Amino acid sequence: MNLFLTIVSGLAWTVVYVDAIRIGFRDRSYAIPAAALGLNFAWEAIYAARSIATGVTAQGFFNIAWGLADVVIVYTFLKFGRSELPAWVTRRLFIGWAVLLGVTSFAVQLLFVAEFGWDDAARYAAFLQNLLMSGLFIAMFVARGGPRGQTLLIAVAKWIGTLAPTLAFGWSGHSPLILGVGILCSVFDLVYIGLLWRSRPRRQMTPIGPRGRGGLEAATGSREP
Repeated sequence: MNLFLTIVSGLAWTVVYVDAIRIGFRDRSYAIPAAALGLNFAWEAIYAARSIATGVTAQGFFNIAWGLADVVIVYTFLKFGRSELPAWVTRRLFIGWAVLLGVTSFAVQLLFVAEFGWDDAARYAAFLQNLLMSGLFIAMFVARGGPRGQTLLIAVAKWIGTLAPTLAFGWSGHSPLILGVGILCSVFDLVYIGLLWRSRPRRQMTPIGPRGRGGLEAATGSREP
């Protein structure tokens, strides 16, 4: 069962990354919040390297694929992220902040390893940064005033990609911390999905009736006797 849930999570997160790359270039923006992106990239780079060194498992295969995808998402952040910030943030200041964010992200991941060991650090860090990402997605929606640079596909796939390991390591693994944080992630993810769902453009139908018929006549150039 755990292998099945690992594969479900891996495929769901792969969808997140692929669509984040697509939407980033389409909207000339970045589709994953900056702080969460930094932590994700650091996590995937560290654990992908460890997987290569110790033997690639199913999770290790996804870590490598995600790490490569994250390189492209980081590129969209560096290329388009400056335009999302106030005018007083110069290009040099933006790059300096991005470097600081990256260094901090790697430091946090390595501190988790030093404190908890490789196995527990991977899980605890993954779920805590997942919770951060869930909250930051909502903040990004609010800051941008809508769904620009975001999609329902990313939101739903992110939710499924987090729910699967919550069941594997929280429920089946009897970890109150992972289960609790995973449930909180689902709460925020569902709120975010709801925001994106409500913001969908709605098609307006021409009403049927005397006024609607007049519009039809104007459009077709015909009139019923």
